[in-house]
Amino acid sequence: MRNPVLFLLLTICTSAFGQVPVDLQSFDKKSKVQVAVKDNMLHISWPTGTTENGKISFDLRDEKPLLNTIQVIENNISHTVSKDLDPAFIVNVGKRDLISQNGWNIFFDKTAYLPYETYTVKLVKTGVKVISSGSHTQIKVDGATAGPFSGSIDITLYNGSPLLNIAAALTTKRDSVAIIYDAGLVSKQSPWEKIFWSDTQQYVQDKKLDGKEEGQELEVKYRTIIGQSNEGSIAIFPAPHQYFYPLDNCYNLNFTWFGNNYRKLIPGYGIGIRNDMLGDRRWVPWFNAPPGTEQKLNFFCLISAEKDGKVLEKVKAFTHQDTYKPLEGYYTMASHFHQEHVDDVLTHKPMPDVPGFVKAFRNTGVNIVHLGEFHGPGSPKGPEVKRWLEQKTLFEECARLSGGNFLLLPGEEPNNFFGGHWMNIFPKPVYWVMARGKDEPFVEDHPEYGKLYRIGSKEDMLKLLEIEKGLAWTAHARTKGSTGFPDKYKNESFFKSDRFLGAAWKAIPADLSQDKLGKRAFDLMDDMANWGQKKYVIAEADLFRIEPEYELYGHLNINYLQLDEMPEFEKGWQPVLTAMESGKFFSTTGEILLPVFKVNNKKSGETVKLDAKGTTDIILETSWTFPLNKAEIISGDGKEVFREVINLNDTQAFGQKTFHFSPNLKNRKWVRLEVWDVAANGAFTQTVWLE
Repeated sequence: MRNPVLFLLLTICTSAFGQVPVDLQSFDKKSKVQVAVKDNMLHISWPTGTTENGKISFDLRDEKPLLNTIQVIENNISHTVSKDLDPAFIVNVGKRDLISQNGWNIFFDKTAYLPYETYTVKLVKTGVKVISSGSHTQIKVDGATAGPFSGSIDITLYNGSPLLNIAAALTTKRDSVAIIYDAGLVSKQSPWEKIFWSDTQQYVQDKKLDGKEEGQELEVKYRTIIGQSNEGSIAIFPAPHQYFYPLDNCYNLNFTWFGNNYRKLIPGYGIGIRNDMLGDRRWVPWFNAPPGTEQKLNFFCLISAEKDGKVLEKVKAFTHQDTYKPLEGYYTMASHFHQEHVDDVLTHKPMPDVPGFVKAFRNTGVNIVHLGEFHGPGSPKGPEVKRWLEQKTLFEECARLSGGNFLLLPGEEPNNFFGGHWMNIFPKPVYWVMARGKDEPFVEDHPEYGKLYRIGSKEDMLKLLEIEKGLAWTAHARTKGSTGFPDKYKNESFFKSDRFLGAAWKAIPADLSQDKLGKRAFDLMDDMANWGQKKYVIAEADLFRIEPEYELYGHLNINYLQLDEMPEFEKGWQPVLTAMESGKFFSTTGEILLPVFKVNNKKSGETVKLDAKGTTDIILETSWTFPLNKAEIISGDGKEVFREVINLNDTQAFGQKTFHFSPNLKNRKWVRLEVWDVAANGAFTQTVWLE
């Protein structure tokens, strides 16, 4: 493979009549990747470690499996992990409602309950390109179609890792389309002796295969299924967050599959990932697929010479074992959960001493959980005799379940007075009701409960937030019940107040053509900064019931708050609110951490005075698991938003680095930063204000 003849041409290779052309013009012959083309076979090897390599042989003949062999080479010994495989994709094509609510930002859609079409991706190999991009190598095989979609099958290799991504990159001209997909690898005969997976209790399980199993779903943890051959293993798993379109509940919906003739659509024997077309049986928006966008229906593979499911540990490392990694000087906070624990307590529902949702959060490394109780059950508007008991129970349960490195905080999504949906938090227990009669006092003292507040208007609400030092912010801005907000109240006194934090970020809507998550919320973050208000955006989950066996991590995000120590419930949690309102936090899906972000030595939430030239020194310390894709420096001048994209595709998996950027920010009023990896996992800072 080291013979220079392997790099003979950087032009289209067509050595024989009928051979599929292989375009090497964009391949970097100086890279550590080696390429050979011979007799309708494309052989590519790449370094997967310091002394190991991976090798894939692509069969470019029609009617032949695309992936002839997948090998791991250790100490010059070759292990054939799998052979004679084809990537397999099932695409469900539905109708997006772009009229009744808010266009492509819609969540309240029921695509799965309306007529839809189902296609498998067909591949007629018409041409191949090998493209070098930093430490990434992409093999693009043209000729993929699926109903109204067409495009290519893309396989991306990452230097330094046995990781690869397989995608159907598809585009449609049809408007108003929503999609959902299943994917995997399939062979005419079972190429695996066993499959391995982790059950939801985190025990590794296996099944010996006879090749006759009918296609079936499998409930797993870590979203991974492993096929073992005589010489090694291949693990298949999705992008940990991007693959999960937004839902109200994070049920484990059997996200893997194996067997023959899966869904009676994929002939042959395969293993792979799947999504549930009906979701949680509530609102099921699927993925947006706007016309002209390249949708990346993708999954990851990790190859290994190991057996007995050991490769799962390497898969788990990409998500820190589905936990949020402890970081010195920070504590993790998750927000917006409609668990309705108080209703369970007051209606005497059977439950363990430590409820399942608390176990799930603690198992995931969440230090602080901010609830959104009384979103359905409860008496937020009274009668008062019920409201005070409900709040008392909420405070008592939060105190009981807090302790050690865990703090459970009361909170609500009031959806009253301001407009749209919004969240609130106080630094201590506060009794208040969302109703005030004509002759009722705003506040009174009660012998059992202490101060009781009655709120009858937005002015009352702002006054309460000011007196009790609470915070409010727009939940799921510009979508769901907040469609049109906070835009409609951006000039109101309560929004301009320092008691109104800003808004919240979640990956709504989902769009597989975008290399980041939650663009809707980032657009608002930039707009608010240009409005001239010092507002911040906190990550929110907006989930309902949670249990330990659910797919919590895939639907979760987290805020890393700068705190010296964990507050104790009994003493109040003002430090949590102080970190939030001063912008002393960053938010992430978990795989990328940003412990240090400074602009001219000032941290997020602080103000920097620039010199006349706009000279800026940005220091960003970051660590990551998946190879990085890019960083974005976003700034604004009060009218426009400016983006400087820094390509980070020269990074490898599991890295740590301090970056120095020097953008010119003359005449800018604010700046912030995002970092994204190849799985669309991301992290973002809060804003630094410029003078």
